[in-house]
Amino acid sequence: MSVSSHLLTDDQMQQFISRGYLVLKTDFPKEFHEGLNAKLNEVMEKEGNPGNNILPRLSEVGEIVHNPVVRGALTSVLGHGYTIHPHRHCHFTYPGRKVQGWHKDSYWGHQKVRNHHNWWAMIFYYPQAVDDSMGPSGLLEGTQYYTKRAGDSTEKPVFLEGPEGTFALIHYDLWHRGGANLSQKNRAMMKFQFVRMESPSGPAWNNKNDDWSPVENTQVDHNVVWSHQWNWHRGHSNAQHSGDSPQTDRQNGHGMERAEAAELAEKLASRYEPEGVESAYRLASYPAKAVPFLADALTSGDATASRNAGYALSAIGSAGRETLIDALKHDTDAARMHAAFALGESGHSEAEGADVAGAVAAAVADPSVVVRRTAVEALGQLQGPAEQILPALEKAMRDDDGQVRFTAALSMQRLGPKAAPAIPALQDALRDENRYVRANSVDALRRIGTAESFNIAMDFLSAHRWCPSTTPDNLF
Repeated sequence: MSVSSHLLTDDQMQQFISRGYLVLKTDFPKEFHEGLNAKLNEVMEKEGNPGNNILPRLSEVGEIVHNPVVRGALTSVLGHGYTIHPHRHCHFTYPGRKVQGWHKDSYWGHQKVRNHHNWWAMIFYYPQAVDDSMGPSGLLEGTQYYTKRAGDSTEKPVFLEGPEGTFALIHYDLWHRGGANLSQKNRAMMKFQFVRMESPSGPAWNNKNDDWSPVENTQVDHNVVWSHQWNWHRGHSNAQHSGDSPQTDRQNGHGMERAEAAELAEKLASRYEPEGVESAYRLASYPAKAVPFLADALTSGDATASRNAGYALSAIGSAGRETLIDALKHDTDAARMHAAFALGESGHSEAEGADVAGAVAAAVADPSVVVRRTAVEALGQLQGPAEQILPALEKAMRDDDGQVRFTAALSMQRLGPKAAPAIPALQDALRDENRYVRANSVDALRRIGTAESFNIAMDFLSAHRWCPSTTPDNLF
């Protein structure tokens, strides 16, 4: 059955946006999972965990990531043309395994500004039935928009139980943990990560309704936050939210008094993160009143206020452009980092693109590594003009920091055919010491799509191919 038959509905998309996850089930026969589990247990016992090589080691795993139900769910939240991240892992737990602590997955141990928009997503897949005694994966519902745990009664843990073939589609930044295996059975959970290639130009799910339907009776009312995510997924350009354009009264700042804006701006620094995040998006609804306060918060020196101001300015779009470009020259790392982040996220008109790309490209030479990491990601989100973006990304491919190089190669992927002039730099990166730089570089070559780039990618893959039949007991 085609992927289009398995795209998410409006109700499912609303649940994903507000709760940060969706539980679905593939349609494989029971025999498929029985065979996969038998092989999986044998590999784990005799060879140990294959880690990132789980896909070539067990060919059946490839059928999971290509299943129409899985692909339909991923297409709905990441758009057509998403890519699978080179990291994938089977969390295999034996009886007696203790509970994990609640955590967010890292971006390979490196700090970054976490995206509220769905640029990344994960799949947690059960190849066998899991009940509460086997340590099901736990999720903290709705926490994908927070860098820290609220740690109060608003936290709602959800535990993923179900028959074989059950999987959860998860916002990458949702807080989660593995449970304690109190049973007498082995439990496997296969984790896959996926990355969006471009910002939405329209809804990628089975969208029927234009407007967000307010969600009632939630632990925290974030309907303002969620409606922004809904509109972003539907391809509403933030570049339209200019204070000089004939938008609605709300977008032009009418309806909010200066005192109310000032009060919300003070909450951007709140250590209770739900309050700070909510205030950011409420301010973003009134650009004309909000931008001066957000400019102050962005450069305040308070990391929390600066981050939330970045989220607000990214939601505002064009009306905050000059504020963000100016902040790229500020003397605090936080202001420059959050400005680069917001410029990448916010969307800009074609006429503005050169100014924005030029300012962000210059930040690739910033002395702060966190600014450079953020800038190279923003360049991939901007996607043009290529003549300004590519030289900066090629420079970033030679950076001393592995995360800068990794993200630069990912941004090359997002540029697709526009990255063709960078083929030599990507070919050089196939010798990088970092496995993820190499993986992103070969995928960038594949997405460029010329005969030259394909041949380079195929030569590399042929030389580094994995043979699933070669094991310690069967070397040749």
